[in-house]
Amino acid sequence: MARWLYALIVFGVLAVVGEALGAPPVLVFAAACIGLIPLAGLIGHATGQLATRVGPHWGGLLNATFGNAAELIITILALHQGLFTLVKASITGSIIGNTLLVLGMALLVGGLRHGILTFDLRQAGLTSALMILAVASLFLPAVFSTLVPDPFRLEELSVVVAIVLLMSYAAYLTFLLRTPSQSSKESLEKADWSVKRGLLALAAATVGTAIVSDVLVNAVTPVTSQLGWTELFLGVIVIPIVGNAAENWAAVRAAARNHVDLTLAITSGSSTQIPLFVTPVLILVSLAIAQPMTLVFQPLELLVLGLSTAISAYIALDGESNWLEGVLLLALYLMTATVFFLDPVAV
Repeated sequence: MARWLYALIVFGVLAVVGEALGAPPVLVFAAACIGLIPLAGLIGHATGQLATRVGPHWGGLLNATFGNAAELIITILALHQGLFTLVKASITGSIIGNTLLVLGMALLVGGLRHGILTFDLRQAGLTSALMILAVASLFLPAVFSTLVPDPFRLEELSVVVAIVLLMSYAAYLTFLLRTPSQSSKESLEKADWSVKRGLLALAAATVGTAIVSDVLVNAVTPVTSQLGWTELFLGVIVIPIVGNAAENWAAVRAAARNHVDLTLAITSGSSTQIPLFVTPVLILVSLAIAQPMTLVFQPLELLVLGLSTAISAYIALDGESNWLEGVLLLALYLMTATVFFLDPVAV
């Protein structure tokens, strides 16, 4: 983790103080967004350090648990306040952010520096299959809701789908832990921290993330009313960028060094973890806090998820890529961001 990122933690402190003193919500929201970037990065760095220290099996479990910790914390807090549109939009945004924005930037940078980029076709194919499963799990409840407009049955379906997704994710982890990955040979992470230091940093960063995330979520409603933005736009575009900024930078940096398998491990790992782990956890948590959420997403979100999954799977077909394919991914992301920004729906 770059040292200059640590300096940004002060913005998290300013956000907390600003909320306590009644500062303008827009400034509080902006400070919280900036402050979450280093905290999320610190969670990722500490997890990487611990993963290197404790070995591949426990390390894989750590990465699986804390890989999207910042976003999980934000969405649970938003769920507690009943901001379902924001929660679902952040799920959509995390997936398309990794498959379009981050991967697109990485392929563009890596392709311009190294020409043709090659990667493990087997791993890319597995990720594509998982993403198709994930998107199907979101399409099925949406179709079911139109055919059977029964909220109780839809809630039951969402719980069953959530459990199936968690079981699929467990099978995916088991497969990864038993199958050597090329990306592990390219790892840029060095174990400079002891286990004790890593655990303390992880605990502190998680607590800090929870505090700053609470400030951010509290500012969502006034910010949307003042700026005219919707929860949909904040969730799809802003929250995923904030929660994954440090990790996204690591993916682009890996591609610049021609470590494309590591880039795909970062982007695909997050892309699959969101629908297969984070989303089911949110469904189950919503029941526990008496704020039941279903897996019915808006048609626009489903369309974008389908398109992003299709184009990323197509790019992975031949096991190689170039800077032009990176441009194509970025072009689709820019069009998507524009659509969500102009969408007036605020439900």
